[in-house]
Amino acid sequence: MMLLIGLTQIPLPLKNPVLQFSLLLFLILFAPVLFNRLKIPSLITLILAGALIGPYGLNLMLRDSSIILFGTVGLLYIMFLAGLEIDVADFRKNSTKSILFGLYTFLISIVLGILVALYILQFSLLSSILIGSIFASHTLILYPVISKLGIAKNKAVNVAIGGTIITDTLALLVLAVVVELAGGVLTGAFWIRLIIGVTLFSLIVLLLFPIVARWFFKRFDDSVQQYLFVLALVFFSAFLAEAAGVEAIIGAFFGGLALNRLIPRTSPLMNRIKFVGNAIFIPFFLIGVGMLINIQAFFKGYETIKVALVITVAATIAKYLSAWITQKLFGFSLDQRRLIFGLISAHAALAIATVLIGYNIIIGYTLSGYPVRLLDESVLNGTILFILVTCTLATIVGEKGAQNIALAESLDDAPEPGLQASEERILIPMSDISTVDELLNLGITVKSRKSRNGIYALHVASNSISGEAAERSGAKILEHAAVAASSTDHALTPLIRYDRDVVNGIAGVIREQKITLLILGLHHKKSLTESFLGTTSESLLGRCNVTTFIYKSVQPLATIKRTIVIIPAMAENEAGFVLWMERLMTIIKNTGSKLLIHASRTTIAILKESYSESIAHAEYKMFKEWDEFLLLSKEIKNDDNLIIVMSRKNNLSYHSKMSRISSYLNRYFQKNSFVLIYPIQSGIPEEALDKSPLQPFQNSLVNFDKILKKVYKKALSKKSFRP
Repeated sequence: MMLLIGLTQIPLPLKNPVLQFSLLLFLILFAPVLFNRLKIPSLITLILAGALIGPYGLNLMLRDSSIILFGTVGLLYIMFLAGLEIDVADFRKNSTKSILFGLYTFLISIVLGILVALYILQFSLLSSILIGSIFASHTLILYPVISKLGIAKNKAVNVAIGGTIITDTLALLVLAVVVELAGGVLTGAFWIRLIIGVTLFSLIVLLLFPIVARWFFKRFDDSVQQYLFVLALVFFSAFLAEAAGVEAIIGAFFGGLALNRLIPRTSPLMNRIKFVGNAIFIPFFLIGVGMLINIQAFFKGYETIKVALVITVAATIAKYLSAWITQKLFGFSLDQRRLIFGLISAHAALAIATVLIGYNIIIGYTLSGYPVRLLDESVLNGTILFILVTCTLATIVGEKGAQNIALAESLDDAPEPGLQASEERILIPMSDISTVDELLNLGITVKSRKSRNGIYALHVASNSISGEAAERSGAKILEHAAVAASSTDHALTPLIRYDRDVVNGIAGVIREQKITLLILGLHHKKSLTESFLGTTSESLLGRCNVTTFIYKSVQPLATIKRTIVIIPAMAENEAGFVLWMERLMTIIKNTGSKLLIHASRTTIAILKESYSESIAHAEYKMFKEWDEFLLLSKEIKNDDNLIIVMSRKNNLSYHSKMSRISSYLNRYFQKNSFVLIYPIQSGIPEEALDKSPLQPFQNSLVNFDKILKKVYKKALSKKSFRP
């Protein structure tokens, strides 16, 4: 009872920062749950929740400096994520489409806005141009939904985001010109200052930031330090944009582009960035937008309702027309048109910033002494309703298109009717805690399925030490691995095996768990000994016919600039060719590194024919003899990753020089990370591998005639082949 009496005495709006923050967290937590029953999208629920608790609702909270600060961070975060997740290769490929889309979207919106303001609302020319810039700009309020659905790399998204940068930049430029004209005369110094500022800003962010970030990530692996470093770069980029004369959101987007290749989508750092943004900063921005809504202002006069209705209808028509033209011009689907409309039709931060600037510009005084503003109070209040309606419409339409696209992509990944999808199972034996993080990073990077399961961590404990000591040692390593995997939202299955022979322990687990990929790791300070590629590995490779990666990490995968792949002749005719090629393409896709392939003429022709879309930007060089391998030491650089496709003895692609690879790597490539790939070969059944040491060779002889026929038939299809 006393508690209730105490609560009734709390003055409104709330002043206690602890109570304010608690209220906001409860809103973020429960508002989507309550409004979902009414079939209202989650983004709109937070805007409505902000309107409910804001100064024009229940007056529980004011839109004070803390709300403005977190809201600004949220808006910048949305633009940063857009730049971070965009497919840079596809973005460059579609840059012409993005520029064209941005230009005609801007022109359609601003022209329609000026005409509507001039002839329907009867505004002055300067005021009409400002209304047109509000029409042209938009906020990517739908992007968090797109990110969660995993369709950020869709072509329609890339085109829309690229167009957003064009339209918002031009709209902000129009705003700056109008402000200059309203304050006096537009001089040439304004344009010189703007061009120099934007040029310097672009060079610093796009060229210098990646160098600094790569240096930092190679030397600091602490998760907290990495996250704080990324935030510091992004907001410094936003500041540089403002200093250059453009809006901070452009700087945040450019910051995301600069860090795009250095933060893979499968990395723990990316997971933390998205988690914090979706949990705190972006919801605060949406609640802050809701606090601007003043429902009472709409009933103060006919003029406010008229302005709100006219600009909402006209702006929506302009954006729909742009989305429709884009669909017809670029051959997009109906759902892609909905998605584009959802991305470009929401008006929030830039609209309110523009209208507030126009409202604060006084261009004269009436006879009674009242100020005459560039945009009057009816426009200010009408814009608030305009923001609410456009955000709601964009979310409903865009979310429907996004969900349909996500569903279609998931169906494309599903197996064909009557076929079963092969379950992906990756085994990573672990004996050194210092190599756990990078081994897991590679395991997650090469995963071709979207499933969060399928990763197994194995520690083989020797029977020669006490069971308790072995269990403690293995448990510590596996616990560290489980924590590292959970930071990327992946479930890891820990396994401890007691065996005198490490090879025997690994082979047993591969057979029992039906492993499809084995990843073996080397400590970066240890040399690759002859014995590792001799007795130990040959024994394991002879008993386990499974795709095997032997990985030595000198630097994080995310900091790799180029991936150089050496493919031996006849590798395309091996049984496991398709499997390891799928892994390679996944690595390139997830790391964004440039791909340089050294292979024979025949192999290059097959790669270009079969994988032209997946590795469209790859470079190719002829690789005739293994003696040329040493020449790579002259052209390879510190930030290059070397991938060498190997072969087991007595198989088609085997070469005697492969036995010397370990000495070559130790002598010439000590400063480089490398992966040795041993593919599945000769199609030996796993059950037959442990029967005898000669069993692999016996099975190879049985299938040798079939293999020769297959190779001969494929060779005959080549014009250059002469029997």
